[in-house]
Amino acid sequence: MKLRLEAKSVFLTAVLGLTSVVPGFAQGTPRVSDARTIPLREGWEIQSSCKINADGAKLSSAEYQPQGWIKATVPTTVLAAQVAAGIYPDPYYGMNMRKIPGSNYPLGKVFSNMEMPAGSPYRCAWWYRKQVQIPAASRGKITWLHFGGINYRANVWVNGQLVANDKQIAGAYRVYNLDITKAVTPGKPATIAVETFAPGPLDLGINWVDWNPTPPDKDMGLWGPVDLATTGPVAVRSPFIATHFEDATLKAADVTVTAELQNATDHPVQGTLVGTFAGQRFQQPVELAASESKSVSFSPEQFPQLKLKHPAIWWPAEMGAHPLEPLTVRFVVGGQTSDTASARVGIREATSELTAKGARLFRINGKPILIRGGGWSQDLLMREDHENLPEQIRMVKDMRLNTIRQEAKLEGDEFYRLTDENGILVMAGWCCCDQWEHWKDWTPENHQVANDSLRSQMLRLRHHASLIVWLNGSDNHPPADVEQAYLNVEKETGWPNAILSSASGGTTTVTGPSGVKMSGPYDYVSPSYWYVDTQHGGAFTFNTETSPGPAIPQPDSLVKFLPPQDRWPIGEVWNYHAGGGDFMNVDVFNTAMKATYGWPDSMDAYSKLAQTMTYDGERAMFEAYTRNKYTSTGVIQWMLNNAWPSVIWHLYDYYLQTGGGYFGTKKACEPLHVQYSYDDHSIYAVSSLPVATPSLQVQADVYDLDLKSVFHQTKMLDLAADGSQRVLDIPATIFQPEQSTHFVRLEMKNASGKIVSQNFYWIPSKLTVFDWPKTEYTYTPAISYSNMQDLRTLPKSEIRASLTTANRILHVHLENPSHALAFQVEVRGFTADGKPILPLLWNDDFVELMPGERRDLTAELPKTTAGNQASVIVSGWNTNTLRLGAKLSANVGTGAE
Repeated sequence: MKLRLEAKSVFLTAVLGLTSVVPGFAQGTPRVSDARTIPLREGWEIQSSCKINADGAKLSSAEYQPQGWIKATVPTTVLAAQVAAGIYPDPYYGMNMRKIPGSNYPLGKVFSNMEMPAGSPYRCAWWYRKQVQIPAASRGKITWLHFGGINYRANVWVNGQLVANDKQIAGAYRVYNLDITKAVTPGKPATIAVETFAPGPLDLGINWVDWNPTPPDKDMGLWGPVDLATTGPVAVRSPFIATHFEDATLKAADVTVTAELQNATDHPVQGTLVGTFAGQRFQQPVELAASESKSVSFSPEQFPQLKLKHPAIWWPAEMGAHPLEPLTVRFVVGGQTSDTASARVGIREATSELTAKGARLFRINGKPILIRGGGWSQDLLMREDHENLPEQIRMVKDMRLNTIRQEAKLEGDEFYRLTDENGILVMAGWCCCDQWEHWKDWTPENHQVANDSLRSQMLRLRHHASLIVWLNGSDNHPPADVEQAYLNVEKETGWPNAILSSASGGTTTVTGPSGVKMSGPYDYVSPSYWYVDTQHGGAFTFNTETSPGPAIPQPDSLVKFLPPQDRWPIGEVWNYHAGGGDFMNVDVFNTAMKATYGWPDSMDAYSKLAQTMTYDGERAMFEAYTRNKYTSTGVIQWMLNNAWPSVIWHLYDYYLQTGGGYFGTKKACEPLHVQYSYDDHSIYAVSSLPVATPSLQVQADVYDLDLKSVFHQTKMLDLAADGSQRVLDIPATIFQPEQSTHFVRLEMKNASGKIVSQNFYWIPSKLTVFDWPKTEYTYTPAISYSNMQDLRTLPKSEIRASLTTANRILHVHLENPSHALAFQVEVRGFTADGKPILPLLWNDDFVELMPGERRDLTAELPKTTAGNQASVIVSGWNTNTLRLGAKLSANVGTGAE
């Protein structure tokens, strides 16, 4: 087998001049993004080096004729290309991935910490090859080959010449701009051959921790975009602004504009850097020495026109509008534009501080914000989906979450464009649990790759308004020398946002306390946990990753990845689609289900119970943190989404199907919201609006299992902007251990009598009793669980429903004419051929209808919905099931662009 070679380049300097592919060659800057950039997506071929008897010089020659190579579209990992070519069946179905050669590593372990198994086809290097026409217009100019992400090492050949070797190209999160001018001829074709190597256990690659299995190729290959770009002698990259408001009125903003320049020639260059932003023009002379790279800034002190009056301010979605302004910077040499770089930026200032109680509090434009978000995952095979990604951002916004956390899993540029445009904040940083945090084992190369990787991401991300913090560690903070090196890079690149040492608690000698915690839980805990816990993951300080545990998909999704024979009872295939480490099954969740609600007898019944549990659990977690702001300053649900079809940790599943957790979260995060407290039976009104809301009316009703009213109270209040206010208390004597489950129904109306929030709870007669001394990072076990099995004896409720459509909006009208409660009523949409409409985002779902109550549910059809008919299925715990159909009107839809 051909393993990684120590490639040597005898003519590297001749090809690259004095700007080699080590720090001086502008690694770490985004690709040039204008008309002179040619995306190299189509027409690639890949092949294992173990099947080729040729070196890079031959493979990158025009004479070489590939035979039996796999056609590929870049970006793609090796395995993703193989799957796309049909070499392997869907690796996400059943245990198919386990059957792919090289997948025989121990289940549940972190594969990135291991060597490739013997016999794995991914122990070999894999070649990527493509021919491209070099534009004739590039004559006399500099030609750049841009790589947005290579996992992990590579030798890059162009027209028989080694442009960069695998000592210089190393690091999954580095960005490369290679000067290939001397290796190509304008107007002639060029052949590119890239020999890629998978990361080893001592490399800083892409990993998956315990979220899901790792693909057998470890996501090796060209996972980022590849482009060909042309510039004059000086390239311009990474323009961004840093904003500081003069005072709390926000009427004046001081803006500093910065860009990176690189002189690609072997002689000094003099020119003028010219910028335009927010209707202002500014320029300054710049001289660059031969092969010099330089960061050039325009400060408001030197350029008073950058002291902006009454600027258009960017805000997160819940706080205001999020306008973006074009920023353009160009370098002019001898009256000719050498290069131009542009970015869309937001005028905003993101800061953080420690509260009096030591909690990390973020502010946007000086205003405090309670962070409510979820942890992000890319596709397991790193595949791009330009239809799926906007839908996911739309779903985040629909749930009223304001933040996405990325533990590595750094997406392409489109992701951050969408978060900028939609006002969704992003917390980004490095990953845990392998060489990334095995600092004591770091080699000199690890230190260099880590710093260069950070530099790449700082320069790539710094202009995005949605980025508010970078985390230099995840589960642990770096040692002092590594943390200081990271801070030096962040200072050098002008990172304009907050920096945390890690996503976990602790204090470093360099930056002090983090102000956040990573104390779990990650497995199931009863809803009351978030209120009664005061030592671990409960609603205080900032919890960077936590969860009420498993998230069982809907039956429509389960059948997509579970083979018929493995759907029930739960077994090996279910567990394979759980996590790793301590999360290789959903036993804790199942134990709680059996004790609290009783054990189901089928996959469908199990999923229905699971939706109720996750609705209740997610709602309680987000409500507890919201009630306690700003004793609590943030909570990140672990996780938002999954890398593949999974039965744990998501708010919507891999197929974008919503469930109980989605709507429990959406309910809890309403901008105006009324909620119940499990610890003291208090009722709170909360707001995430930036303005006060006067003359609100809150009504609280409590019923026993037979719907007999045992409590009723109405109260008026004025709710402050971003406020949390205790409104009334339900007597604790109502909830006695010997009694049945009770129902709490809450309603809040505004001054005009419109309902702005409704909420419905099922409260056990006795709360779960936790075994606090046995708390682990995964969860706190229960001495005894709440028992609400009497809910399964609810009398039958006959609901009525109608479906109408207009302008791609589905409208379902629900009525409960019976004398019984209709519990957990859910609506699912289908196309004419019976396939689920995904995603279908109802304004509310999993609702309860009291006798005589009516509700209207609406959802906008996604743009991709095919056909001219749609149907819905309406069902509940104790209701009849209805199927309704309707014709669709004109094809009009909206969504996150």
